[in-house]
Amino acid sequence: MLADSCALPPAAAEAARQRHLHLLVVEDDAAMREALETTLLDTGITVRGVADGRQALAAIGDAPVDAVLTDVQLPNMDGHELLRRIRRANPQLPVILMTAYGSIERAVEAMRDGASDYLRKGFDVDTLLQRIDRLRGPQPTAVPVLEDDDAPIARAPNSLRTRAIAKRVAVSNATVLLSGESGTGKEVIARYIHAQSPRAEKPFVAINCAAIPESMLEAMLFGHEKGAFTGATQATPGKFEQAQGGTLLLDEISEMPLSLQPKLLRVLQESEVERVGGRRMLRLDVRIIATTNRELRSEVSAGRFREDLYYRLSVMPIPLSPLRERREDILPLFRHMLLRHAEGRATPRLSACAEQFLSQYDWPGNVRELDNLANRTLILCNGDEITAQDMNFEGVNDGALTPSAPIARAGELKADMEVVEQQKILQAIATTRTRKEAAEQLGVAVRTLRHKLQKMREQGVDISGRGGT
Repeated sequence: MLADSCALPPAAAEAARQRHLHLLVVEDDAAMREALETTLLDTGITVRGVADGRQALAAIGDAPVDAVLTDVQLPNMDGHELLRRIRRANPQLPVILMTAYGSIERAVEAMRDGASDYLRKGFDVDTLLQRIDRLRGPQPTAVPVLEDDDAPIARAPNSLRTRAIAKRVAVSNATVLLSGESGTGKEVIARYIHAQSPRAEKPFVAINCAAIPESMLEAMLFGHEKGAFTGATQATPGKFEQAQGGTLLLDEISEMPLSLQPKLLRVLQESEVERVGGRRMLRLDVRIIATTNRELRSEVSAGRFREDLYYRLSVMPIPLSPLRERREDILPLFRHMLLRHAEGRATPRLSACAEQFLSQYDWPGNVRELDNLANRTLILCNGDEITAQDMNFEGVNDGALTPSAPIARAGELKADMEVVEQQKILQAIATTRTRKEAAEQLGVAVRTLRHKLQKMREQGVDISGRGGT
């Protein structure tokens, strides 16, 4: 039996040393886990042992894993449930179940759920190594990106630091201000903070301060009573009330009208809200998370954002780095997105050239742009391998990304993106009657469109004589 002997025949040990295998062992029995680790380490395999399913999911997200060997009887999450969760996130990762209570029925069920093999405890190490070799095949397994508790994927040092800070602040009630470029994953971090907090079972409510007209934003935030204004046919709770006991995300807080900021400040200070048209205060128990893609200090200096509100929101500031500054995240994120868009279908592997292009590209649209590319790539890829030609980067001419034509410099690609964006904006305002219609066609807020048009004017782009007001 494996637990009784750690000796391995010389031939088997030498063969194992050629494997460079990363194996995750999931076993709650400490003595058995130690015996497995000791025996397999002697073969040259890189082994990591954990005691339960949650630790296993975290380990899979932290480092490369070529195969998983898991006990069926585990605390909190049994081996069959762990298998199903791994299968949803990474169908190609081999999983071997082991149990002291094996039965034909359970083995059949495990194989139906996607298990690669099913062993009864008492197997010897030669048998285990033979099974693993047979499972791996000629191609290396892609690095899985499954994260514990749906944690944001993080490999870069700054991403790991951000995730650790978010997890620590989650247990408090401190107001959090998440800042970073558009598409860096601010809402993902906000949801992670909520999920890790004592409020996880309560509502998570989000409101985009830039997407709602100023005349409606107050009523949506604070609620309104029947008859408070024309069209208010019934009393309606606002976002603060809807988030009672939970978390309220104030997305793009920098776009909140200056006239409404004092009212928001009062609600945050007093922890109570009065509906529009109402006469009584409602006590609140709500955790606030705000996001901004602008530098709020600069907005304060420019007089567009109240200083007292800034300090009320910035109790725990967490800046998020753009994707180009955390390149270690790009490949695991892309693989994760491929798996999600594939919806259970087998996903093609990435060629070395495709990986190079992904790692070198500047990503002006950050994670949102990466996700769009993953979706397009699955549509364009016909085989079982993704090549550079399958990846249609936004703003880059067809054929620009080929193995013989190295990827353009980051600045050049960003300039290309700006030109394409400007062309789309000019086309939209030329084919619509109002700025509002143009913004709807482009899928952006009117304020965002106005900001971009102002920037275009400053760059010397002629927008005079075009439709839209």
